Amino acid sequence: MTDIAAPEIETPASASLPREDAQQTRHPRIAAYSGPAGGWGALKSVGQHVSHSRAPWKSVRSLLKANQDKGFDCPGCAWGDPEHGSSFEFCENGAKAVAWEVTAKRVTPRFFAQHTVTELLGWDDFMLEDQGRLTEPMRYDAASDRYMPISWDAAFELVAEHLSALTSPDEALFYTSGRASNEAAYLYQLFVRLFGTNNFPDCSNMCHEASGVGMKASLGVGKGTVLLEDFEHADAIFVFGQNPGTNHPRMLGDLRRASRRGARIVSFNPLRERGLERFADPQSPLEMMTLSSQPISHRYYQPRMGGDMAAVRGMAKALFAMEARGEFTRAASFIEAHTRGVEAWQALVEATEWATLEDQSGLTRAQLEEAATIFAGADNVICTWAMGITQHLHAVESVREIVNLLLLGGHFGRPGAGACPVRGHSNVQGDRTMGIDEKVPAWLIDALEARYGVSMPRTPGYNTVESLAALEQGKAKTFIALGGNFTRATPDSERTEAAMRNLELNVQISTKLNRSHLVMGKQTDALILPCLGRSEIDRSSQVASQHISVEDSMSMVHSSAGIKAPASPELRSEPGIIAAIARATLARVLPARGISDPVDWQALSENYDLIRDEIAAVIPGFADFNARLAHKRGFHLANPVRELAFPTSSGLAEFSHMPLPESVMHQQLARRDGWLTLQTMRSHDQYNTTVYGYNDRYRGVSGQRRVIFINGEDLARLGLADGDWVDMLGEPRPDGSERRAPQFRLVEYDIPAGCIGAYYPETNVLVALESHGADTGTPSSKAVPVRLERSSRIA
Repeated sequence: MTDIAAPEIETPASASLPREDAQQTRHPRIAAYSGPAGGWGALKSVGQHVSHSRAPWKSVRSLLKANQDKGFDCPGCAWGDPEHGSSFEFCENGAKAVAWEVTAKRVTPRFFAQHTVTELLGWDDFMLEDQGRLTEPMRYDAASDRYMPISWDAAFELVAEHLSALTSPDEALFYTSGRASNEAAYLYQLFVRLFGTNNFPDCSNMCHEASGVGMKASLGVGKGTVLLEDFEHADAIFVFGQNPGTNHPRMLGDLRRASRRGARIVSFNPLRERGLERFADPQSPLEMMTLSSQPISHRYYQPRMGGDMAAVRGMAKALFAMEARGEFTRAASFIEAHTRGVEAWQALVEATEWATLEDQSGLTRAQLEEAATIFAGADNVICTWAMGITQHLHAVESVREIVNLLLLGGHFGRPGAGACPVRGHSNVQGDRTMGIDEKVPAWLIDALEARYGVSMPRTPGYNTVESLAALEQGKAKTFIALGGNFTRATPDSERTEAAMRNLELNVQISTKLNRSHLVMGKQTDALILPCLGRSEIDRSSQVASQHISVEDSMSMVHSSAGIKAPASPELRSEPGIIAAIARATLARVLPARGISDPVDWQALSENYDLIRDEIAAVIPGFADFNARLAHKRGFHLANPVRELAFPTSSGLAEFSHMPLPESVMHQQLARRDGWLTLQTMRSHDQYNTTVYGYNDRYRGVSGQRRVIFINGEDLARLGLADGDWVDMLGEPRPDGSERRAPQFRLVEYDIPAGCIGAYYPETNVLVALESHGADTGTPSSKAVPVRLERSSRIA
């Protein structure tokens, strides 16, 4: 199915575009939401966003090909795809993502002629992206403070000029968004390593790094061990630190089916989230007509932020006590044959006092014993988790504690059991598989050098937090972003933007305008290079319609092909842009080293089958890539853990026996009068840093984003009331300057005392750059110390 190009729609110069406060107070409302997740509310929301795109029919036609055979992979989350038996394989937030991309609105040179960068810096995230699709390459002109058109060839030569002039390749940073395809990611890492650096800050650094580090230490593989089909066979599913109703709503369909057949679903989450309570399937005529829904969680526990590790350890303590009474049987033969270290872990668990576990988790002994009883009664258990686990200082320890629990029950190597870290963006896992990794594994460099005959750098590069430090210190001068919105995704927003202003070159490969295009210093060269979206046909002189591939959270690799005409004839594909930058840059750099470029970049950019041949020759598990990709569900990257093979140094799965942290943030702040633990999070009208609107339906918020969810006890203790306006202040920066997020409205909510929640990126200013996992570099965005001050704002 193809489509004609959309008409160009621009905001006229005379339009008065509202700033953030004016937009968000237009129709603000806080009212409890009584409906289930999904259902009629989801359908109504889809209709509103499709209409807002100004291309409703094109959006609908595109949605019918989302996540379908011979269609395109949703640009949203990385949840797996089933065998396609329905024309509706998209969720509410997937529909928002598609409508956002398919929009008829355009950002052309005329738009940039009407608005200075200084003016655009005053717009909020929604307003910037809502202007529509970027249409042609632009270069910042400091004299006029505007972006001006530039030809593609001139843009590529400008990038090559800057990169070749660096004193060292390590002065360049190459950021990757999880939306990039396998083909784009492979070309990107190949180019950058031929250039001479491993500086790959990427979005994984800020979200699921702890999952990979922790699981690799425990199991030898840093990926999930389950398939989508395993959810059909699980007897119990434990969900930790995760809100699937907003972040990956298609998961709710699998949880609904599991719940309906009697599987016990146990959720651990500080906030009461509607998607974990009940769900109405929009594809179920009975539920839609009767306004009924399916309960999701059999038990719902609300630990304090950072208390999940103690909660899991409490479950283990209860299981060992049950075992002593003959009420639980560990998987003794599995443990004997395939693991080591259970004795040390058991001794540590049994030595931990219940009072410690209750205080740190915020849950009672009775609750943890109840959860343990459900675990003990299940033959097959899946544990899933997301950033509520991974964005803490002790995140790796928490991941390993969850794996310990699964190992105790032998829940690996059989249907319906295993570990399932639920990744965020649609190909964040695939990008890492393709080599987007600042901690480059030796096997990858060996394979690249054997394939291309050129020495590659082996020294670890900068992750995201290290990149920001390098920018502050003047060690990094050039920044290229393959998608994403770096300045809004990263912590300590004011420091991040100040650091970005030190750049000599800022290159953004993007589909929509965002704040990262606008943050630059007086001496910064800045380029906007607009690329094709996932839903658009990718043509070349060799191939009428190219397809790319992605890897989901279950390690399924499948094909994606656009079905509609590009938003502009000037757009280029991500692989095409990367190949052109590589060709122009390496033509300058490699001859100076006495090396010829070993890659035919032009050929690869015109036929992605050739890129996949290169991947098959270098990356394990991708033999016969092109042939296997032709299957309508693609293929599964073999995970040895499913065969009970554990590629650790010992060849066995390793029980971790890490101590609990001495204290977590809520315990530390209990001794500081007036301080609270902040969890940054998404609203329902949001995906990562992309804000689709100002509503958060399931939490009862409409028309605004500057809200704080707070327990009623904390309101009374602090002398505040529901609806009051406050500023949030974090810990001072090392230089003594304050971290302040102003003008937030308090909303009384079901959340543990001492804990509050608010949306990012507005709250990223409060997240200290220095507060991150030592072995992950992941910011501790779910454990931010803050205090509240009354705001001068009145409703």
